[in-house]
Amino acid sequence: MTPDTRRESGIVRRIVTGGLAAAVSICGFAGSASVNSRPHDLAPASDGVGRKESPGHERHELSRAAHSYARPITKSARISARWGVPGGWAAGHHTGVDFAAPVGTPVRSVGTGRVELAGEAGSYGTAVIVHMKDGKHVLFAHLSKVTVRPGRVVRANTVLGESGNSGRSTGPHLHFEVRQERGYGTEVDPVNYLARHGVRIA
Repeated sequence: MTPDTRRESGIVRRIVTGGLAAAVSICGFAGSASVNSRPHDLAPASDGVGRKESPGHERHELSRAAHSYARPITKSARISARWGVPGGWAAGHHTGVDFAAPVGTPVRSVGTGRVELAGEAGSYGTAVIVHMKDGKHVLFAHLSKVTVRPGRVVRANTVLGESGNSGRSTGPHLHFEVRQERGYGTEVDPVNYLARHGVRIA
């Protein structure tokens, strides 16, 4: 396995050929190393980052934001592929949930966090990763458009971009993935993750 590091749009991306990077996904190919980079440290996210507020006020704002969660896409978008379906992927199963949706359907943040990637992500196509306040890394892949930049703090229902068919994809959809760490293979069931926060997607 030969690593090659390059700087693109101010973001250092590690490109790895072979192994996990070539994992086949229901929505195309997954495991692109550009979403496997080491996660950076993030301060607790809030829309008031950088403002001078009293400690009590800040704790109240963060607590309120932490309990607000939402769907990643409109209710009319049906699930076309579920998490955990066995197959020939490096992880041994489908690593996210696919929502069938026309190109251009708004894609939204599911909760409070900070954007750590917004743009090209190898086989995932155009993608956004949000490092959530609870520590999870949430991936929105195969987008047609991105409307946020790395470093932006987002909350539930913040529009991140629009669904599409970019990357290695077999048709227009949103691939929604929740990871314990930023790297491929650390994912958890997205349906259960959102259900624990009061949001039903299946």
